[in-house]
Amino acid sequence: MAELELIMPKMGESVAEATIIKWLKNEGDKIAMDEPVLEIATDKVDSEIPSTAEGVLLKKLFSEGQVVQVGKAVALISSTVASPANSVQNNATQTKGTATPAMGTFPTSAIVAAASKTADPVVRISGAGKFYSPLVRSIARNEGIGMAELDSLTGSGIEGRVTKNDILAYLSNRGKVPPIQHNPQVPHNPSALHNPSAPHNISIQIQKPAVSVGAADEIIEMDRMRKLIADHMVMSKQVSPHVTSFVEADLTNIVNWRNKNKTVFEKRDGEKLTYTPIFIEALVKAIKDFPMINVSVDGTKIIRRKSIHIGMAAALPSGNLIVPVIKNADGLNLLGLAKAVNDLTNRARINKLLPDEIQGGTYTLSNVGTFGNVMGTPIINQPQAAIMAVGAIRKRPAVIETAQGDFIGIRHMMYLSHSYDHRVIDGALGGSFVRRVADYLEQFDINRTL
Repeated sequence: MAELELIMPKMGESVAEATIIKWLKNEGDKIAMDEPVLEIATDKVDSEIPSTAEGVLLKKLFSEGQVVQVGKAVALISSTVASPANSVQNNATQTKGTATPAMGTFPTSAIVAAASKTADPVVRISGAGKFYSPLVRSIARNEGIGMAELDSLTGSGIEGRVTKNDILAYLSNRGKVPPIQHNPQVPHNPSALHNPSAPHNISIQIQKPAVSVGAADEIIEMDRMRKLIADHMVMSKQVSPHVTSFVEADLTNIVNWRNKNKTVFEKRDGEKLTYTPIFIEALVKAIKDFPMINVSVDGTKIIRRKSIHIGMAAALPSGNLIVPVIKNADGLNLLGLAKAVNDLTNRARINKLLPDEIQGGTYTLSNVGTFGNVMGTPIINQPQAAIMAVGAIRKRPAVIETAQGDFIGIRHMMYLSHSYDHRVIDGALGGSFVRRVADYLEQFDINRTL
């Protein structure tokens, strides 16, 4: 009788770990080949790991809520039948998903950890605004380190983050060396905040407001996805000083062209022609003109992305958002973009996205117009540096300039909102970029062939 390891499979190039959210089998249960054994979560996509052999589940190596690295064994299976090579299992994960913003291309190290079903005293972002990775939180939970003790550690990572080595070094001296205490209070001298020579490790304790509950009020627990979205949005606001620029674009040519060609397009190519691929095409052109929009910030370093991967916020039936990513969007024509948009949107709605398909975005588009909103102020999808929202296309009277003079006409108008990280994108760049996107939309060729 062979004892086999069930391995955490590889689920994409940018996915390095996953959280066990539910065991579907108990120790001692019989398992058939390819029968789901446990559910895992990567970012906002849930998947099932099937058994690679027929046998009995001998031992669970991890508990629900724990984070497991790709390639590690999660369980032991007793089997009389030889199993396929472990490498085959890299492609064995079946997306099940409660695919669950959203919001973005989000880095695995930032939001992959799912909330445990039991209360977790170690949170992703502490009241002092300090971020902790899933691995650090897992070690802290296992060693009984609470948030106050964790906040007292000095981190050696980016922006002072506590790393795996930091917490392990602390554990080796725990009880011997008193931890360094940080004062969470703002200095009494306000001028210190504007003094370049003043220390930069000042942290401010954020007090949550007290919330009263009335007798008729209903208390609804956030689902796992909503918790991820909430954490990611708060983190983005704390990390990036947001600035938003607005422009108005005349989309009359695009509306008329689409109305003339959408039926032919669908019959010929089997794809619906929405406005989203047209918007993405204009975005890609503008990013090529302004490459410093396609960046990320790492401490004091600016990383300019060579590839253009466009995330698009998609609403889910659950009311949550998810951001699938069109990789190398600059290499696709309008038909290719339409196919990619339709495919990712349809699979997002039925929870069939793969973990790697919501990773690696470099810029995000949010279409708030689908909800009838004329404009919005989107929150940056970290670690990107900018995001654009497009509003509803509305008929309005507008001034039309011609060589023969100006006149009033009915035009299809739309607002574009561009939120950007003011640490690295100033108003001139952020405003010029959104204006360029609008220019490309307004200059759309009404005689363009498909």
